[in-house]
Amino acid sequence: MNCNQTVICGTIIQVDGLRYTPAGVAVTEFKISHVSRQIEAGKLRQIECEISAIALSRLAETVAGMTTGDKVKLTGFLAKKSRMSLQLVLHVSNVDII
Repeated sequence: MNCNQTVICGTIIQVDGLRYTPAGVAVTEFKISHVSRQIEAGKLRQIECEISAIALSRLAETVAGMTTGDKVKLTGFLAKKSRMSLQLVLHVSNVDII
């Protein structure tokens, strides 16, 4: 199965500094806070969560220039934080400021 796409909107709550991989690829890790109301089993439910995300290359440079409080729409895919971790991280393929 190849279906792994995520779209979520939120507010940036943390942006780590821009760094580079040994191969010279720009990387920025950041977090967003998501708050919404969703319908589940016919009932309205308040949703609040924090999402860890990572951006590479030009997107990393774009995100590194953002500040806490910026509202964004992120598109990407989910993957484990590391080979030995079960924690998921959103790998961002597109960022829209909203």
